[in-house]
Amino acid sequence: MMPRSPVKPGLASGAAATLKLMHPTRTYRHCRSCGGATEYMVPADDNRHRAVCSLCATVHYENPLNVVGTVPVWGDQVLLCRRNIEPRHGFWTLPAGFMEMGETLAEGAIRETVEEAGANFELKSLFSLLNVVRAGQVHVFYIAELSDTQFAPGPETIEAQLFHEHEVPWDDLAFRTVHETLKRYFDDRRKGQLGFHCADIE
Repeated sequence: MMPRSPVKPGLASGAAATLKLMHPTRTYRHCRSCGGATEYMVPADDNRHRAVCSLCATVHYENPLNVVGTVPVWGDQVLLCRRNIEPRHGFWTLPAGFMEMGETLAEGAIRETVEEAGANFELKSLFSLLNVVRAGQVHVFYIAELSDTQFAPGPETIEAQLFHEHEVPWDDLAFRTVHETLKRYFDDRRKGQLGFHCADIE
C-alpha cells in the first residue's frame, strides 16, 4: 500500500490502543514524501504502530514482500540453481525472487525461472505458500514441467543442475522455504499426487 495522505498524529483510543504488534518492524527513519524524521505511533484511526512523519504527518505502511518461484521438474528430478549472489552465495536454491510491480504471481515465477535457470518449461499448478513472518515475506512456488534439459543460467546463478531426491544437497540449501518445499514435493511424489501446501516458517 502506498503512503496514506497526511493525518494528525496521535494515539488511538479504546480497545484498539491496547493491541500489540506481534512482529514489529522499524525500517522507516525518514519520510518518503518530505524527508522529515518519522516516529512510530498508533494513528488515531488505526490499531497498529506506523511510521508517521513528524513534519507532514504522512503515514507509511510496511507490508510483506512476495517471493515467487518454481519447482522445475524433469521426470523424478528437480532443477536447482547455485547462487552467485548474497545472501547465501554458493548455496543451492529453487529459482525464485521478489515479485515485480505490474506482474501476477505466475508471471513473476516464470520470469525468475527464466532469469536464474534459463530453462524452457510449462508452468503448472501452485504448489506451496510459506509465510516467513520474521522476514516480512511470503514465498510462493509453482510446479514447472521442464521441456528439455538445456539450461542457460543468468548472472545470479553459478550453475543449474538436475538432482534426484537422494542427490539433493540438503545441507547446502540456501533457504528453509526451499527445503520445506522440496521435502513436500518429494513426499507428494511418493504418494502419487501433488497437493497444495501452506506453512509458517519460524
